[in-house]
Amino acid sequence: MSNQLLARYAGFDRAAFDGDAENRSTAGVSLLQLWRGDGSHWALFDVNDRDKARAWLDKSAALGHGPSESHFLETA
Repeated sequence: MSNQLLARYAGFDRAAFDGDAENRSTAGVSLLQLWRGDGSHWALFDVNDRDKARAWLDKSAALGHGPSESHFLETA
């Protein structure tokens, strides 16, 4: 089974998103796809370690540049 993370960014700063790539990588989170529409950006990430990914989300939110909404998904 594969774990993924779907994240919505209501306010999107491309420079901050790109600058966070190393932190995502350290957390075992890698970008699969990025979309924009209806004023938001959506990102689909592959997740190697759900606990590390959760910690990355929490830290990003505390720093003010995390997604406004996120959902962990598992392939069925």
